[in-house]
Amino acid sequence: MEIALQAVRSASIEESVKRYMSSIRILPDRVANQIAAGEVIERPVAVVKELVENSIDAGATRIEVEFRNGGKSYIRIEDNGKGMSPDEALLSLERHATSKIREAADLNEVSSFGFRGEALPSIASVSRFTLRTRAEGWEHGTEIKINGGKLIEKKDCGMPIGTVIEVAQLFNSVPARRKFLKTDPTESAHITYNTRLFAVAHPRVAFRVLDSGRTIFQSPACEDLRDRIAEIWGRSLAEDLISVDVSDPKTGHRLTGLTAKPGVGRSNRRELVTLVNRRPVDSRTLGFAVLDAYHGRIQKGRYPPAFLFLEIEPQEVDVNVHPAKREVRFRNDSAIRRFVLGSITDTLRAATEAERPRAELRAPASKNEVDPLPNSTPTGHSESIPMTPRAAKTTLTSAITGSQKLAESAKVSKPSWRLISLLKGQYGLFDTPRGLVMLHLRYADQRVRFERILKSYKESTPPSQRMLIPHTVELEPLASEALLTHLDSINKQGFQVEEFGRHFYRIEALPAWLEPEHAEGFIRDMVDLLRQRGGFRKESELIWESVAKLAVGGSYRRKDNVSEAAVQQLAEALLACETPHTSPFGKPTFSEISWSEWERRFGKE
Repeated sequence: MEIALQAVRSASIEESVKRYMSSIRILPDRVANQIAAGEVIERPVAVVKELVENSIDAGATRIEVEFRNGGKSYIRIEDNGKGMSPDEALLSLERHATSKIREAADLNEVSSFGFRGEALPSIASVSRFTLRTRAEGWEHGTEIKINGGKLIEKKDCGMPIGTVIEVAQLFNSVPARRKFLKTDPTESAHITYNTRLFAVAHPRVAFRVLDSGRTIFQSPACEDLRDRIAEIWGRSLAEDLISVDVSDPKTGHRLTGLTAKPGVGRSNRRELVTLVNRRPVDSRTLGFAVLDAYHGRIQKGRYPPAFLFLEIEPQEVDVNVHPAKREVRFRNDSAIRRFVLGSITDTLRAATEAERPRAELRAPASKNEVDPLPNSTPTGHSESIPMTPRAAKTTLTSAITGSQKLAESAKVSKPSWRLISLLKGQYGLFDTPRGLVMLHLRYADQRVRFERILKSYKESTPPSQRMLIPHTVELEPLASEALLTHLDSINKQGFQVEEFGRHFYRIEALPAWLEPEHAEGFIRDMVDLLRQRGGFRKESELIWESVAKLAVGGSYRRKDNVSEAAVQQLAEALLACETPHTSPFGKPTFSEISWSEWERRFGKE
């Protein structure tokens, strides 16, 4: 009986295995290519990106991109690269056929743009695909036609050395994918923008882009990156950029390119372009490092235009983490971020110093000339900071007193800005060698006080006040870890904060400028700031900046009575600042209309 039951069980199991195995099949190449296309070719711009990368890898010095209907109906990429022989042309349409890598270890040394051999067969599997190519040494070219992954025709053709690829009716064989495409103008905008990125990445390659027969942009080969940006993004943007060229001989890292002058910002990130080894990438590491460098140098909520080329060893970056190669992963994120942040910061500081006219004040305020510090809530936003009676006394008039003393003691020539008039109690109109300048009194005052207070605190230890009743603060684990890491530095600056149980802290003393009721809010804001940037900049510098921002919160208000002489001194003090273009909260301190702009508006005589 038992033997019979075992036989039945064995037969049942065997039948189940057979049924299960019969449901598993190897996918046909055509289906596999279409699945791969879903990862690599998300939309028409991905086709353009992959084919332009291949053209650049082929050594092309001229690339032409043509498309219609946002690339949905037609895309053509033509180059004068080295081309392919007939056998190479056929082989290039096989999955994972590539000349760039031989084994897995080569992925650590990838220096080309295309390397996986997926693009051409993936594109050919979801379109009507035509490849024409000719290599040097061949009297004729090769033409291959594929429709939906099926080979239709292969023949000889006449053509110059190079490659032409046409992609028609994209995703017609995969209608579900086509439904997710956006409107023609949206898809066209993506293609145009992406091609602009390649043109910036490779100034020595001539580019031409056509949309439905109309030339969108055309740029010959350029030796100078600024000329390429002027041709594609406009001369006005190119003139708002300064050169970056910083190297670290220890690591071999190098950052070059162009970045915005202090005070120049845009409403979006589209002109903040980062490239790693000439590959345009979306990188949070690079993007946040650039934004951090402009902290306090551009208006809050705006983004600096920049075109930055990071050169590092190929093994230090993984370019194979995203199917479309849009993102990269660095082996050491923090080191890269520190390098980029330091490079941009040093460049901006040098540019600001170089732009100051000789007539400007340069003598720093001594610590005895720092105004009494106001008290305010630690919100970080000057508009919402209420003024206490003590803070109200620290107005523009008292803030400028130190500047007047500086002007009297400094041996300087006639100021380069001359006050014309005070307007509406909050603006000063100035005549300058470059044009007319409207100065925002409050924001300018905040910048002057901020830098003077910052310098004072860097040079001395602020006085401390003990609390009658220590204040207890509980922090969440990550915030607690950040506070512990920087506790010694914080306590050197007038605080006395002690650990008091797990994630609990006791505030025993505060700097004299901080009211006890604001202590917990300030500590929490400080910890948040340290968590965001503390690992990438000197922590003492971060803390001093926060202190100074709180101190200037009760700066000049419109109701204050200010003399013209005081406003003139304020302008001179502002020009002596390290970052005169913005307030500590990112607001513009002045706006300028150049004399050339006035001439353009009125017309030359």
